[in-house]
Amino acid sequence: MNLASAWKVEGLPPDTDLNTPEILKRAIDANRYLAELKGICNSIPNQDILINTLSLQEAKDSSEIENIITTHDALFRADLFETYVADASTKEVQDYARALRIGFELISEHKILTIRHILKIQEIIESNNAGFRRLPGTELKNPATNETVFIPPQSEKEIKFGMRNLELFINDNNVSSLDPLIKMAIIHHQFESIHPFYDGNGRTGRIINILYLVHQNLLDIPVLYLSRYIIKTKGTYYQLLQKVRMEKDWHSWVLYMLEGVIQTSRQTLEMVLEIRDLMMSYKHQIRKEFKFYSQDLINHLFRHPYTKIKHFQKDLKISRLTARKYLEELTKGGYLQKIRVGNSNFYINGPLYQLLANPPQMNMEKTESPNG
Repeated sequence: MNLASAWKVEGLPPDTDLNTPEILKRAIDANRYLAELKGICNSIPNQDILINTLSLQEAKDSSEIENIITTHDALFRADLFETYVADASTKEVQDYARALRIGFELISEHKILTIRHILKIQEIIESNNAGFRRLPGTELKNPATNETVFIPPQSEKEIKFGMRNLELFINDNNVSSLDPLIKMAIIHHQFESIHPFYDGNGRTGRIINILYLVHQNLLDIPVLYLSRYIIKTKGTYYQLLQKVRMEKDWHSWVLYMLEGVIQTSRQTLEMVLEIRDLMMSYKHQIRKEFKFYSQDLINHLFRHPYTKIKHFQKDLKISRLTARKYLEELTKGGYLQKIRVGNSNFYINGPLYQLLANPPQMNMEKTESPNG
C-alpha cells in the first residue's frame, strides 16, 4: 500500500466517542489490575530494587522491537565492569535504560511531561541532540518488501504543532475528561504518527507510556512496560496503528492498548510477587545462618543481580576484606554463585537472574473482568 501524501496532524482529543460501554468496561478492568500492581509494588521494602531490575528488562524488550538484541548476561556484566567492552546492541539497551531512569527523575521532580523532557529522553537513547526532524523524506517501509506503508508529517512546522498539542493533551486534564488509560492509548498513537525524530521514535514513545502512568498517579514507580505485549502482538500493533490513520478506527486501537495494560499488569504483578517471595526467603535464611545479616545486604543482593567486592563494600560501608569474607560465605551457603573473569571475581544472585531472564509467560487470550 503506497500512500500518496503524508499523514496530517489532527489536534487532540480525537473527534470521536471513546466513552463506549465496551471501552469503559475494559478501562475499569485495566485500572483495577493496575491498582493491584501498584499496591504490590508498595509492599517491596526498597523500590529501587524494582526500578533497577525491571527497567533493564524493559530496555531489553523495547529495544528488541527495533531488532536490537542483547542478553541479560551482557547487560549485567556491562553494568558491573567499567572495563567491559559492550557490543553495540548492549550499549543501546543501556542507553535506553538510562533514558528511562532520567525520564522518571524529571517527571518526579517537575510533575509534568514536557517537550523538553521528551527531547532529553530521545537524546539519551540516540546519543545525539538532532532534535525534531527538519528535512522532508522520512517514510516508514515494510522491511520485507521495502514498500512505503506510512508517511509521517514532513514539515518541521507541522511536527512542532503536533508536539505542542500533544504536550497540552498530556499535561492539562481540562482538555479531555477521558479515562487516563484511554488517553495513554491516544498519546501513544499520536506520538508514533507524528514520528518527530529521525530515529528513536518507537523507544521514546514506549518510555512516554510509562511516564504518563506515573504522571497520572496510576503507578508510583515505572514498572509497567508494554514492550513484551507489543513484541507478542507486533503484527496487530502495526495494523491497528494504521487503521486509525486510514479509517479513524480509534475504538479497536484503544481496546488493544487497554488489553495490553491488563496483560502486562498481570504478568508484572506475578514477577513482583516472585521477587518479593525470593527476597523474603533470602532474608529469613540469611538472618538465621549469618550474624552479618542486614536489610541493606538483602537490598544490595536484589538491586544488583551481579555484584562484586567493590560495590558490596561501598553499599554496606564495610572494609574490602570484610566484603570479600561476607561474599565468600554467602557463596558457600548457596546464596550466590562466584564467577572468575581474568583477575577479578563477581557474584551472581542465581535465582533472581533466572527469574529476570525467564519471566512469567503472558497469557495472550483475552482477559476476563476481575469480577467475572
